[in-house]
Amino acid sequence: MEDLKYRGQKREGRHRDTWDPFQLNPVGAEKESKRRCFQLAQYLVAVIVGLAVLTTAVLAKGSLLALSTLSSPTSMRSPKEKQFYMLMLVFCLVCPNFLVFLKSLWRCAFKSFVQPNLKTMLFICAVECLVSLGTSVLVLVVMPQFDVLTNLFISGGVCIVAAILQIVFRLQRETWKIVFPICSLILTVAGYCLLGIDYYVRVSSYVDRQSTDCFVYVGIGIFSSLLISLCWWENPLQATNRMQDTLSELDGFRDFVFVISSILRIIVIGAVYLFYHLLIQKSIPWLDFNLQKDWELLQIGLGLLFLQAFCSAACHWFGVVACKIHAVRMSFAVPLCCTGPAVLLLGLILFITQAQKLDGAKQGTITEFCESLVYLSHKNTTPVVLLEITRSICRTSLNSYYLQWPFSMLALEGVCMWSGFVTCTYYVWKIKVQRIERTSQLFVRRLYESAFIDLSLLLNTKMKVPRARNQESHDEIQKCVIYLCATMWHETYDEMLKILTSMFRLDRYRGDPKEDHKDCFDFECHIYVDDAFMTEKDTGKRLVNSYVNDLIHVVIEVYRVFTNKEPDDVSIIETPYGGRLMFIMPEANMLYIHLKDKSLIRNKKRWSQIMYLYYLLGWKGYIVKNPQKIPRQNNPCRASLISLDGESFLLPQDENDNKRKFISDEHTYILALDGDTDFHPKAVILLVDRLRMYENVGAACGRIHPTGMGPMVWYQKFEYAVGHWLQKTAEHVFGSVLCSPGCFSLFRGSALMDDNVLKRYTTTATRAAEYVQYDQGEDRWLCTLLLQQGWRVEYNAASDAYTNSPQEFKEFYNQRRRWGPSTLANTLDLLHNGSETVKRNSSISRLYILYQMFTVGSSILGPASVTLMIAGAFQFVFQITGTLSIIIASIPPVFYIIVCFVAKPNNQITIAGILSVLYAFLMTASFFSIIGDMVIQGTFLTPTGLFLVSMAIMYMVTAILHPEEFGMIIYGLMYFICIPSGYLLLTIYSLVNMHIVSWGTRESNKGEKEVKKSHDILCDRNCRLCCWDMKIQITQETENLMLQQIKGQVAQQAPPRPITNQEITQQPAAELEPQAKLDATEEEAVEGAGEGAKKPPTDTPNGKAAKGNGAASSWSYDGDEKQSISLSASDEDDDDEEEEDDDDLMTFGLEETKELPVSDWVKPVREEFWKKLTYANMKRNLQEQIRYTLRNKNQDDVCEELVLMLTDTLNGELSGVGPEDILTGSQLEELQYALAEQARRVLKTSRMERLEKRVKRAIEKTLTAPQVQKLDEGEQDFWNKLIERYLKPIIDTKAHQEEVTRELKSLRNKAVFLYFIINVLWVVATFFLQAIGNDVISIKIPKYYPNGSESGEYLKVEPLSLMFLFSFAILLLIQFLAMLYHRIYTLIHVVSYRTTEKDYKQKDDEDDDYGLTLENHIANGLVITSDDL
Repeated sequence: MEDLKYRGQKREGRHRDTWDPFQLNPVGAEKESKRRCFQLAQYLVAVIVGLAVLTTAVLAKGSLLALSTLSSPTSMRSPKEKQFYMLMLVFCLVCPNFLVFLKSLWRCAFKSFVQPNLKTMLFICAVECLVSLGTSVLVLVVMPQFDVLTNLFISGGVCIVAAILQIVFRLQRETWKIVFPICSLILTVAGYCLLGIDYYVRVSSYVDRQSTDCFVYVGIGIFSSLLISLCWWENPLQATNRMQDTLSELDGFRDFVFVISSILRIIVIGAVYLFYHLLIQKSIPWLDFNLQKDWELLQIGLGLLFLQAFCSAACHWFGVVACKIHAVRMSFAVPLCCTGPAVLLLGLILFITQAQKLDGAKQGTITEFCESLVYLSHKNTTPVVLLEITRSICRTSLNSYYLQWPFSMLALEGVCMWSGFVTCTYYVWKIKVQRIERTSQLFVRRLYESAFIDLSLLLNTKMKVPRARNQESHDEIQKCVIYLCATMWHETYDEMLKILTSMFRLDRYRGDPKEDHKDCFDFECHIYVDDAFMTEKDTGKRLVNSYVNDLIHVVIEVYRVFTNKEPDDVSIIETPYGGRLMFIMPEANMLYIHLKDKSLIRNKKRWSQIMYLYYLLGWKGYIVKNPQKIPRQNNPCRASLISLDGESFLLPQDENDNKRKFISDEHTYILALDGDTDFHPKAVILLVDRLRMYENVGAACGRIHPTGMGPMVWYQKFEYAVGHWLQKTAEHVFGSVLCSPGCFSLFRGSALMDDNVLKRYTTTATRAAEYVQYDQGEDRWLCTLLLQQGWRVEYNAASDAYTNSPQEFKEFYNQRRRWGPSTLANTLDLLHNGSETVKRNSSISRLYILYQMFTVGSSILGPASVTLMIAGAFQFVFQITGTLSIIIASIPPVFYIIVCFVAKPNNQITIAGILSVLYAFLMTASFFSIIGDMVIQGTFLTPTGLFLVSMAIMYMVTAILHPEEFGMIIYGLMYFICIPSGYLLLTIYSLVNMHIVSWGTRESNKGEKEVKKSHDILCDRNCRLCCWDMKIQITQETENLMLQQIKGQVAQQAPPRPITNQEITQQPAAELEPQAKLDATEEEAVEGAGEGAKKPPTDTPNGKAAKGNGAASSWSYDGDEKQSISLSASDEDDDDEEEEDDDDLMTFGLEETKELPVSDWVKPVREEFWKKLTYANMKRNLQEQIRYTLRNKNQDDVCEELVLMLTDTLNGELSGVGPEDILTGSQLEELQYALAEQARRVLKTSRMERLEKRVKRAIEKTLTAPQVQKLDEGEQDFWNKLIERYLKPIIDTKAHQEEVTRELKSLRNKAVFLYFIINVLWVVATFFLQAIGNDVISIKIPKYYPNGSESGEYLKVEPLSLMFLFSFAILLLIQFLAMLYHRIYTLIHVVSYRTTEKDYKQKDDEDDDYGLTLENHIANGLVITSDDL
């Protein structure tokens, strides 16, 4: 209700100024806000991850302590049991090394292998061997000799070397923080001293008959702790800039080093075990080990091993997740620091609560209790682990007959050790994490120490020190520039509204200085309009067509919605390729609309992409590297030189070029868009994150959602969902995405500029295969080029974009007719060069190439598989034999192939539609027949039933894991019944029509059609016959002299009359095909009134006013016909008068003293923007401009007083002017003077004279007319040479066209033959297996009921069908597992984004200096001199 009232108030305010206050309000134009449910989910995820870290760390540490206690020499277990538990300890130490070995071997074998430096590798291997020696000695030799509490505390000493290095290298951000590592060192040494004293007291007090050899083990334990602490030597050194060359070199071949070092570590662990227990202790009795007799032993040992190995790995993974979701303190540091106390607390609770359950133990004093435990060792009624841990606690000073106070020394030792490692890792609590971080940027080593999982994770966390050369600082990593590049081809008004609204949303998100956010990037918007011009039939003038007119109206409308005013700075520029419109968006970002004339430059999407890539990466990159080439302005007082808040002398269009000097090509991004894409800022930022943080990522795409209505859209919704849920995620996880769709993809500038990418992309297709691969699927070809050069393409499932999809059957088939062959051609090209791609691209392995071969094979066999599925449906529904069903099922595909060869494309599509409906009925019957068969059989445990049920379960689980897209599952049934149409008929249609290389969608040009006048039409009727719409026109040849004479006489007799509002009807903008219906009298030339007389401005229902001023003026209106009507008697007089009129309307204060000669198309476009100078628009613009200019000056009272007083002045000055009248130049001069004087008086009264220049600038901007500018000479030369070299319109000779057509048909015939043969072989093989009979060749599968009981019957299945079903099931399972993996990391990314999301909270800005200032956040020392101005 509040929204309704707010919109009503705004509308009332507009209604005071004009009789047409109504406006569009595009969906999504409102400000984004944080959703409460997302915030709660974010905290919930952080809490769950924190609890997971704590739980797994406690279990891992506890299970290790239990194993060391069970394997202790003082344990009450038998020697055989002790050695078994000792062996489990060995496996606990081996597990993490084995996992790292597998991962590193995988990366070396299938990703990348770099030849290692022998010296560096030997050094690393030596350190790893020492660490492994220390770990194995401490865990396998020392810890079994100690009690469980001492073992819990002693691990805290492994941080001693890290503390020493922090003190030596002074790695603290602030000097006083050196106290932390000093305290850590002191506390750790104190803990070791207390350990020695504690054991001295035990020996002297005869606690549990403690022998003197314990001092040897104390010394060995301290020494082994020192060796273990060498494990994290890299962390302090990488933060000191020491050994940078060695460490940087190590990053290149770290995988190979880990392969060798993990083998060495495993060897050292085994050697220590064998040396100590076989040679020294001689305590390995394995001769009488029997698995059947020792089942309890196996259960306990293997259970503890699995618990320790799994929980330590899980703790490491959850720790990484905690850091990546920005919950470092709550979910990482706190749980890990609390692990030791939590284990102690848990042990004490178990000891206190479970001690009562030790049957037979005396419940008197502690010494009596401990003595009685010896008698329980032979009873089977006691839990073994609990008994041994209790017995181990009895080895402490608690069991002393003389003094029990020394037990406090053990407790103090634990406090010192715990405090020591907490103070050593103090920096973890203050660490700053990027939104998305690689694990290698968070942790120094990939390996974790399972024996000390809590300390291992904390000490392994990278110390991020500002002076570290090998890390980019937080600010540096944020710098990037994004060029939004949308290509338009005959979009409708509503489609244009989507893309413009999305661009203005991003402008608002990025630019508002009153609101805080952490997404620092600069961007420009570029729209490339193909086929933007038309030739007027009567005059021969080259004018912009109705698509461009629609686009201009959309820009104005969206600008009004976001700012409540008209566009301020508009420039019209003629260019060698047609024209350019330049807008400054509300937050001072730039919007360029490039109008392409197909007679001057090549049209279609690929050439538009080449055009903007060369312009943005080639030309702009060149002038950035040559700063003297950046255009300089002579007059800083020009209105367009100032951004909307008046804080920059540089032109906004040049400001980004200036900033780009400090941004590398790696951080220059191109966001490729279609003309109908709808997206939010979040979607762009999530893609930017991928490219910012992963240097090898050349492109990233988001989740594309098709929009529209109707059955075809429903089919595509589920098709897109399955494609993204399973196929795209599998490609991302196992290798690299093969296609980043051009409707919403982010490309890295340096990747596009790489060899064999952009240069190769400019290749003009000359051969048949090139037409298919290059022009029919340009997005996929560009990605293929990137992959072949070694770049990775990624998919982000949380980056949502919406685009219109084909709603008609014909349009859908024509779109897929382009996509199908190009997809196959590019995939085969990639597979053909697979070995070379594997060498260059670390993301693509041989296994991934094998996976793609399997998917390509499956798609090629798709028609045969669908045919056999239809045969099965016939068999189910009509109960006919298998061989006959195959013959019947093969007839429609063969018939349709013949149709496609002999009929026209439109007729082929019509027949495909009819067959699709028939197939849909059959598939529906088949679906229910399968269910009925399962009911009859009494089980679903058949191959077909299992496959169907598992598919349904898998898709349901997948949809549940995509909660925001769960509704897509509803369209699954539509997808199922359309499988024959999509995988059989569409494949045939695509292949047979491969020789047609036109796009097949949006081919109409309403701009060209509308200029055709309806001359000589004697009858024009629209008729409806049944359900068919028919248009009947009867025309007369213009050579009929009598008709010409009659028309001429009528024209002479008919008096001219002005065009009125009632005669010009506006068709709703949402309609796709407005028809030109021009009244004969409206087409006649209309004589103007006397000089100086004002014509009533014509206004359309959209509020777009036309201009009329002077005896001979140009009068544009936006009716159905979307064209200009000349109101002058002669061309010469018209030109002269228009020049005078234009001079009047040109605003003062500009450096142009005379108007530039312009093309015919410029004047109608300029007149459209002159409507901002009407009284109604000017009043609204002035109010909003003043508010906007003073928005961050904390002077709301002064601002509102200014608005009120200046509005009164405006009303007084223009009291005699109509709301839709455009002001003349003299009126504008007088108005500006009056407004400036009034503003000066108000500011002087309020003692705010320092704001005077700002307010004057706002007034000037309000009164500024659109400017016609000339292109810079350097850029003019660039465009001429670019067009000459790459983009000259292609004019093929008839002979060449015939040759290409012949080659395309030849290629088509080869492809169809190959497809046909492969599929026929598959069908024939199945047919003969059916003909031979199931009794001869079949696989017998026992039939089971759902309760698991065997029925005694057998199901006979053909081997081919079973093999194909099994293969397809494996493929789906692989994709499903990849989806699960991808979902987890998408969740991590989304949660991390939500923690840094823009909150739209106001920030306090200090007032800037008096007058105009230059803000430059990049170069503090930059000074602008008089020469620069």
